[in-house]
Amino acid sequence: MPKVETFNRNQVLQKATEVFHKKGYNGTSMQDLVDATSLNRSSIYNSFGSKLNLFLEVLSYYQSFHNNNFSQGLAQSYNATEAIETIFELSLTEILNDNDRKGCMIVNCKSEMVNQEPSIKSFMEKNQDRMIAMLEDIVYKGQMEKIFNQDQTANQYALYLFSSIQGLRMTGILNKNEKELRNLINTVLKVLH
Repeated sequence: MPKVETFNRNQVLQKATEVFHKKGYNGTSMQDLVDATSLNRSSIYNSFGSKLNLFLEVLSYYQSFHNNNFSQGLAQSYNATEAIETIFELSLTEILNDNDRKGCMIVNCKSEMVNQEPSIKSFMEKNQDRMIAMLEDIVYKGQMEKIFNQDQTANQYALYLFSSIQGLRMTGILNKNEKELRNLINTVLKVLH
């Protein structure tokens, strides 16, 4: 009979997320996770199977949190321009509020782990595909409404926007100058018009 978990899984994931986000996957030890979650090693292994499995669950937890933020922001957008601006504004807000300069955990993970672990690569590919599909849908609607130009396909612009968002997140780790970051966003958005 499997053991019943006697802890709040979401609280453990939140604490593990903080550690992995600060130290990265390779920099996080099992002792770090024990200290952060107040679980012993056997409880972590029994509940998650391995450090890698816990990390994958943490990535999904982090992704879910950000997807909810995007969904709420996009639901309040009136047109394609506002939708794209909302996505960049959410990223900018996170950058400006990131006092520890940790950056985006998913972008960080991509540079740290995507070539080391097939399950991480698969997660990242699915995340990228989902984001590009969302952006492509927004751009396509903007092109149909004659808000955005049709110099490139919606898919080409979506990949451009996705790359720009990731670049903004990386730039924001070192550069917290709001005016410069807003100018960068405005330059990106001008390509669509």
